[in-house]
Amino acid sequence: MKPDGKLDYLEMQAGDGTLGAVKSFYAAAFGWRFTDYGPSYAAFAEGLDGGFDGVAAVAAKPLPVLYAHDLEKTLAAVTAAGGTVVKATFPFPGGRRFHFTDPAGNELAVWSE
Repeated sequence: MKPDGKLDYLEMQAGDGTLGAVKSFYAAAFGWRFTDYGPSYAAFAEGLDGGFDGVAAVAAKPLPVLYAHDLEKTLAAVTAAGGTVVKATFPFPGGRRFHFTDPAGNELAVWSE
């Protein structure tokens, strides 16, 4: 049984017809695979279960942070897949990271030690 109050799922938005582009982006950049639940929802299980909602619109957006052993290689994969870097690589306590947006405008970060 899972305890109450623990992070169990991460849902991000992919509205305005961007669900296909979002799925293609994460597949190309990180090798993610998806399970479609109808035409407007795609779930993933990539270390943390979650999904992209192709219908709902939410004003506040989470900032998921992904880990990478090789930050430069991951940065290259993100840009090659069509991601837009919105904060160049910078140091922070514990490592370095960069922020990018996906085709739907979701902002994420990638960090490395």
